[in-house]
Amino acid sequence: MEYNPIGWFEIPVTDMDRAKTFYESVFELSISVHDLGGLIMGWFPHAEDKPGASGSLVQHEMYTPSVTDGPLIYFSSVDVNVELGRVAGAGGEILKPKTEIGDGHGFMALFKDSEGNRIALHSRA
Repeated sequence: MEYNPIGWFEIPVTDMDRAKTFYESVFELSISVHDLGGLIMGWFPHAEDKPGASGSLVQHEMYTPSVTDGPLIYFSSVDVNVELGRVAGAGGEILKPKTEIGDGHGFMALFKDSEGNRIALHSRA
């Protein structure tokens, strides 16, 4: 395989301003919001020369946040406890604390974002 199979992701939101504030607070990054004819997208930053996919928050009637349905997106981290420490203060809820995956695969954690989506974190340490 010449590339990683995931190239883009979209996280459903019902309130773009609230979701933008949440993700900027938890991950300490800037999200740029764009109205594409009624499809409101909040683009995560993307570095062309770095590994991993980028994606967007998306507000539209065709997108419905869920804590139980749909794919589970993992955000990479140096230590999942860093971002978990910001979740509650940003309006989210920790669903599963830092947990060892086993077999040298590192650690994971789950949280519910400000919109009601289940989101995961992964770190090696």
